[in-house]
Amino acid sequence: QVQLVESGGGLVQAGGSLTLSCAASGRSFSSYAMGWFRQAPGKERDFIATISWAGGSTYYADSPKGRFTISRDNAKNTVYLQMNSLKPEDTAVYYCAAGPAYCAGTYGYCSDSHEYNYWGRGTQVTVSS
Repeated sequence: QVQLVESGGGLVQAGGSLTLSCAASGRSFSSYAMGWFRQAPGKERDFIATISWAGGSTYYADSPKGRFTISRDNAKNTVYLQMNSLKPEDTAVYYCAAGPAYCAGTYGYCSDSHEYNYWGRGTQVTVSS
């Protein structure tokens, strides 16, 4: 079992930045691929980024690519999402998730939320125009 708790959300103006954190507890955090997803009201949960267990491989959805950066610190059992140049359309609840190693492998990654086994409760990000 892995428990995940997101933090760092809030209200920010367009063009601003936020860094989300996801603290993990439980077994073998460093063996999991870690992903970030987001869900806007009335929409499906969308993939943002994923990172391999050692941090050597990262993958991004097209939309936030170049603006968002995923990273992890296994010594702190924490994964981060640095978000820059935020836009009103980035407004959503942001979730972190833990999945099997192949979800951020050398040759591919998982963008389907069903591939991930453990989820946090989410943190709200609101970007005002």
